[in-house]
Amino acid sequence: MGDRWHVEVDRSVCIGSAQCLHHAPDGFRLDPARQSHPVEPDADAGEQLLAAAESCPVEAITLTLAVSGEPVFPPEE
Repeated sequence: MGDRWHVEVDRSVCIGSAQCLHHAPDGFRLDPARQSHPVEPDADAGEQLLAAAESCPVEAITLTLAVSGEPVFPPEE
């Protein structure tokens, strides 16, 4: 069984660019206010989710390992 990631979007930062939808269309939805929401807060780890987080122009998306809470993106410095 592969890793699972906890996906969070800081909606106080989200500008509704929809880059997350472009990279992971099954992973995110925009609400009527154009704020992004993960479809599932815990999802299978994958390149699409990582690309979505990396492409967010305001870094509103964070990914952590669901089991341990260890950061995946953004990485700890």
